[in-house]
Amino acid sequence: MTVVDSVWAKRIRGLWTGRLKFRPNPPGKNSVQPPFHPARAEEGFHPPPGAGCASERMLYSHDSTDSSGGTIIGDVIVARDLEKRFEDLIAVDRIAFRVREGEVFGFLGPNGAGKTTTMKMIQCVSPKTGGTLQVFDMDVDTHPREIKSRLGVVPQETNLDPDFSAYRNLLVYARYFGIPKREAEQRAEELLTFMQLEEKRDVPIDKLSGGMKRRLIIARALINAPELLILDEPTIGLDPQARHLIWETLRSLQAEGNTLVLTTHYLDEAERLCDRLVIMDHGKILVEGAPADLIREHAGSDVVEVEQTPEVIARLTGLGVNYDLAGDVLQVFTDRPHDVARELLEVCRHEAVTVRPATLEDVFLRLTGRRLRE
Repeated sequence: MTVVDSVWAKRIRGLWTGRLKFRPNPPGKNSVQPPFHPARAEEGFHPPPGAGCASERMLYSHDSTDSSGGTIIGDVIVARDLEKRFEDLIAVDRIAFRVREGEVFGFLGPNGAGKTTTMKMIQCVSPKTGGTLQVFDMDVDTHPREIKSRLGVVPQETNLDPDFSAYRNLLVYARYFGIPKREAEQRAEELLTFMQLEEKRDVPIDKLSGGMKRRLIIARALINAPELLILDEPTIGLDPQARHLIWETLRSLQAEGNTLVLTTHYLDEAERLCDRLVIMDHGKILVEGAPADLIREHAGSDVVEVEQTPEVIARLTGLGVNYDLAGDVLQVFTDRPHDVARELLEVCRHEAVTVRPATLEDVFLRLTGRRLRE
């Protein structure tokens, strides 16, 4: 066992827990889970030294247990008839949704759909016009300060302080939450290690790459040990390696019982990360559910694609098969892809017929259309 592994094992056994005040366990729980433990250590993630005591809230086991031993999963966010108006514009139109403890919940939609406005109401930075919105069983209108103290927010824009190093950015942000200096220093070191930024500890912000800046913003959002992490386009503008690193980070946070709410324009990201999601348009929720269920319901299992020709259209019409037009390509969403492809190959021997699995992007485009939104 390495020195790092030994330190981590001590943390897990609670030998160092006296250094911080830990939040009490809920009724029926007699153990806690260490935060920051990567869910996939075999893919290159290793527990950072000292990460086990980074926070009191991240050691909180979110699920409660009933008298029969069954697990009860509560709601972190509950919205009913939620509405937001800007003069004559209805940005959010009487929507209802719930976000459960420990899940990754996504808001998807074209530009102007209302998803960002909804996220701002959850963050208590934009007051609602109507309906009800509760976060941690508290009303956003009457308890904004208490709610904000338990949130971590990752904004879309990079708003790190350019005058400070990576480490100093975390320390200064910790002051907003009244975290004692020594504890803030400990958390900052542990978070830099967790986000694989320890070698960039004293580097100025303008010397960091785009991926490093996004990881530092996530570390900053975790400095107060939030129970709910809100992420607006967490991997925007990143290369594939940086995106996958952040995905693994978010999975490891969820594995420790944290609740994540995100919005993203990368549909493959939403499909990978989200337990449930909503697709919004024109201020309304069009559908809600698990990605796999939405794909199955609105797109089927597979998509057959073929170039648009009169012969192909005639054959599909004769078969009574519905299709969508995507530019000069016809798309058939079906659970019988090989039967459809066989029929099409008989009339378009010189054209390519492709079969691929249906995706969340197919569902998104079918529900919201292909017209560009500004």
